[in-house]
This record gives sequence, structure tokens and C-alpha cells, in this order.
Amino acid sequence: MTQNDQEFQARRCALVTGGSRGIGRATALELARRGFDIAIVYAGNAERAAQVVDELEALGAKAKAYRCDVSDEDQANACVKQVLQDFGGVWALVNNAGVTADGLLMRMKDDSFDKVINVNLKGTFHMTRALAGPMARQRGGRIVNVSSVVGIMGNAGQVNYAASKAGVIGLTKSVARELARRGVTCNAVAPGFVKTDMTAKLSETVQKKYEEQIPLGYLCDPEEIARAIAFLASDEAGYITGVVLPVDGGMSM
Repeated sequence: MTQNDQEFQARRCALVTGGSRGIGRATALELARRGFDIAIVYAGNAERAAQVVDELEALGAKAKAYRCDVSDEDQANACVKQVLQDFGGVWALVNNAGVTADGLLMRMKDDSFDKVINVNLKGTFHMTRALAGPMARQRGGRIVNVSSVVGIMGNAGQVNYAASKAGVIGLTKSVARELARRGVTCNAVAPGFVKTDMTAKLSETVQKKYEEQIPLGYLCDPEEIARAIAFLASDEAGYITGVVLPVDGGMSM
């Protein structure tokens, strides 16, 4: 074993789903800056995932990317098993993978509802369940789930998304109660409107409308969400569990 291998073994690993872009990428980079090795999970864009791995390695982290559909139980279990083999353990799990399929309630098809629930909520369940045992056995760990201000307030045209993110909040609180005695915390971050690939496609008029709903008056960068997630994954947050932390510029107050 080389000296570098020994150093990597001593570092904690964070597994970040949806880690190839947006909030997931920003979170992976922030955690790497704070001394974590990183396993990122991505759904489809291998080239973009490889670019993030390069960025992480440039920060001194051991990093690998894993293609996985978190809504698929077998894929999620296999992914976690491989990450545990490659890194020797996982200290922090960030459930960030998510999709949207917006539409008004009366026009929404079952497929659109099911797709969003399966990725956003069931995917969080799959990854959390797969790592609950290993974290309990090591008697410590951090689980941070990415919910949304929409899961707190609701939003017209997003019945499926709001339901999935509200479900993540309920899941978070229940997992927090189940794993607390094992030294594992489980918290959620609820972002508001964030500058991502998704919001970049919106017209200037729509973006302005969103900004008017935010007391602070602007859409935040993914890095602002990442810092909140990284805090909840840190030792400093060891006495915080079952919390939903809005990072929304005051929208939900």
C-alpha cells in the first residue's frame, strides 16, 4: 500500500447522488475541499461525470463515478456495495438525485407522477436503506437529503414534485429517529430557487417572477446550498438530526 493509499484510507468518503451537475456537483466539490473522498452517482452523462471526477482529484480527493438509476432497487444496492468495496466505507450520504415532470393536476399522467416519485423519493429510500446497515455498524454517519421549498409550501403545476419532496421530509424525520442511537444523523436541506441548468432555460420574465417571491430578491448559486449540506455532513453538526433546513432566501418563512 502506498503512502497515498494510506492517506485515502484515513479520509472519510461521501457518496453524492446526482453528483455530475448543479447542486450535486457543487456539494461534491465542497466536501472534497473539506477533506472527504467522493463517490458521485450519475444517471446518464458519463462525460460530465468524468469531468467532475477530474475536478475532485485536482482538489486532492480520491474520487470515482458510478452510473446508477437510484429508482431501481437492484442498481442502488449494487452501486452502494461497489462504493463500499472501493472506499472501505461511507461516512456521509447526500441524496440529491432528482427529476421534474411538471404539469397541472388535471392534465398530469400517471407516468409523470410515478417517474418523479420513483427517483426523488423512492431513490432516496433505496440509497438510505442500502447504507443504513453499514453506517449503524460503524456507529456513525451523516445522511443529508435534498428536499425543496416546494415540499414545504407546495407549488402549482408541481403536484408530483411537491409530493416527492414532502415525502423526503417525512422519510428524513423517521430515519433520524431510527438511527440516532447508532450515532447516525439524518437531516434535510430545502433549497428555494437555484441557478441551475433547469432555471437557466427559463425566460427572463419567468426568472423575474421567481425573484419577486424571494425576500432576499435573487436566485442563489448551487454553492450556497452545498455549504449548508456540507455543514450537516460535518462533525460540527453532530447534535443536529431530524431537521429540515430551508436555504431559500426567506421564501418559506
